[in-house]
Amino acid sequence: MNKENNRRDDLEWIKVIATLCVYLYHCSMFFNPFDWHVKNNQLDSPVILAFSLLIGSWIMPIFFIISGISSYYSLQRRNWDRYVKERFIRLGIPLLFGVLVLTPPQVYVERKANEQFSGSFLEFLPHAFKGIYVEIGGTGNFAFFGLHLWYLLALMVFSLLTTYLFVKTNPLKRITVFHLLVFQLTILLVTIFMESIHLGGWDLTVYLLFFLAGYYGFSSSSLLGLLHHHFRVYLSVGLACLILYTAWFIKGLPPEDSPVSFLFTCFMVIGSFNLILAFYALANRYLSFSNTFLQYSSEASLPFYILHQPVIIIMGFFIRDLNWPIWVKALILVSLSFGIISIAYHALIRRFSFTRILFGIKEKKKSVPQATQMSHNTHP
Repeated sequence: MNKENNRRDDLEWIKVIATLCVYLYHCSMFFNPFDWHVKNNQLDSPVILAFSLLIGSWIMPIFFIISGISSYYSLQRRNWDRYVKERFIRLGIPLLFGVLVLTPPQVYVERKANEQFSGSFLEFLPHAFKGIYVEIGGTGNFAFFGLHLWYLLALMVFSLLTTYLFVKTNPLKRITVFHLLVFQLTILLVTIFMESIHLGGWDLTVYLLFFLAGYYGFSSSSLLGLLHHHFRVYLSVGLACLILYTAWFIKGLPPEDSPVSFLFTCFMVIGSFNLILAFYALANRYLSFSNTFLQYSSEASLPFYILHQPVIIIMGFFIRDLNWPIWVKALILVSLSFGIISIAYHALIRRFSFTRILFGIKEKKKSVPQATQMSHNTHP
């Protein structure tokens, strides 16, 4: 535990690693056969497809679980109105900035790649907010949810919906194997029988369940002891189920509403949940420490998340038709886009209060003159 800011260092490491994983996942979307905003001219890489499936199955659920845990710690330090205000500022402002500034270039590139628009970006701007953007390849241009920033919108809505419930209730004091089975069964049943809005591989209702699981289950101090005791079981079950899910997906999806389709969904849900449990235990055991890199990258994680997809899409647009091997394009896309995002964060975003607020970072604390500090130290 980092006593200075009352944050758990293992959760900060998980956040940083998850941000890197979602970045690599979106890089892989340029090459895999799934619909995306801009695609490479060659899409026959089974290695990249397997990577996309293995990462995509658990990456967004763990974001919502960590957000649920963070909500618990946040409500321990502040009252509910400060909690809600913070959520609006830290999530709402970056979302609005993303919708108005970062989303139009992405939609423009998609329209250009799909030959739905032939003019320049300046010529596209008058059309940027015409029609609601519903799906890739559609006709509407106004993506009110910010495309990849739907996570911020969902998290803000979840936080508002659950604030009263969180204030009036507490996490489970003692987590047992039974509780973990109930969590998995509930997520499985909702995944199979409920359908609202499908985003990032999961239904929006399922993400709410992961958020609730983070608050009521993962924030409980008793969970980690259980996970460390049965770590090999959760890791083995998680890896086995996700490997079977990935191999089955590549071979061919089962018919919908069939018994084998139910088994396929079981592999995805059980594999994802158990792998998250194992990852959570690993981070707690080996990453419960802080250093300069963690402090820097933890603050950079949200700006990196906000900025990464526009950079990947624009970069991909310029290399998509080049006759280079996939591995060369992948190396260029990953390295150059990472460098551009990192430079933008270090040179521009983190240095100025205005840009820090736009990208969801707290303002820098003003340094207190040494004489003032001495005065504070000598008076009770």
